[in-house]
Amino acid sequence: MLTGVPLREARQQAGLTQVHLARKLHLTQAYLSLMESGQRRVPPRVARQVVRLLNLPPTMLPVASAPESTDRPRHEWFELQLARLGYPGHGHRKRPGPMRHPAEVLLAGLVLDDLEPRLVEALPWLLLHHEGLDVQPLVARARALNVQNRLGFVVTLARQVAERRSEYAERVHDLRLAEEAVEPSRLAREETFGQGQASERLREWLRKERSEAARHWNLLTDLKVEHLPYA
Repeated sequence: MLTGVPLREARQQAGLTQVHLARKLHLTQAYLSLMESGQRRVPPRVARQVVRLLNLPPTMLPVASAPESTDRPRHEWFELQLARLGYPGHGHRKRPGPMRHPAEVLLAGLVLDDLEPRLVEALPWLLLHHEGLDVQPLVARARALNVQNRLGFVVTLARQVAERRSEYAERVHDLRLAEEAVEPSRLAREETFGQGQASERLREWLRKERSEAARHWNLLTDLKVEHLPYA
């Protein structure tokens, strides 16, 4: 989330004075100064404007309320947000509109019981591609939504990819810490992930075919690290 010091550093790196940026944001220079000094928080609307104007990473965006509302995201929303975040192969789906924080998109995918397998595959990429995700709030929100096992599984997959791919090697340590953060809240309850309403026959097959990671996180899924297109 965008706070005072990163805001000031981003403005300076862009070569803008407080007066110039304040004018672009339709704010007073005095109010911008208060935000940069930490005496005023950066409102979500302003944060989104700053991220767009200064081309900052999406991890600087505010995280909207958890996706359990009546306006619950569905597959189309999820695909669109993946495209805006730069997920490979989804450029053709990108349309004008607000980009969402990667953590918000990740949580939206985790709560969907019938998320299509090709979209489930994208979830570990969000953790790999976007550094700077604040793990503790992410785990807390996953627990509030009862999807901590799904989050743990996705983190494990991301860590396994990072161990395989040199371009993600620097992410291994952070992802291990994220796994450790989720572990204490791991649920004993078994559930499907990306399978929708699976029949008992399918459940039995998944119990036999699932990976060690899926077994550890008590999930019924046949998704494995080698299935990920970016692994």
